Amino acid sequence: MFKKIAFVLLALVAPMAAFAADGSSDTGSLKEFGLALGAGLAIGIAAAGGGIGQGLVGGAALEGIARNPGASDKIFTPMIIGLALIESLVIYALLIAFMLFNKIG
Repeated sequence: MFKKIAFVLLALVAPMAAFAADGSSDTGSLKEFGLALGAGLAIGIAAAGGGIGQGLVGGAALEGIARNPGASDKIFTPMIIGLALIESLVIYALLIAFMLFNKIG
């Protein structure tokens, strides 16, 4: 359990070194850190949530097809639509992450 907590803390602190200031004490560095953290969290949480959602949708669809193979045509189309909607939300989060990242420079 301690290793997992240490890994999460290290993952949250690592972007600080990448966006460290060059010695000048400007107040924009905290803003840049917040934008970088927001961009990273946006895409990370969206990808994790999208992966979990797609796994649940795919599993439920395959279970439904396994129980009733005759209904595979009626299950397949809504499954593809659901997967496309989930993926569109992840792509939207990627767009938000790019917009936040562009505000850093």
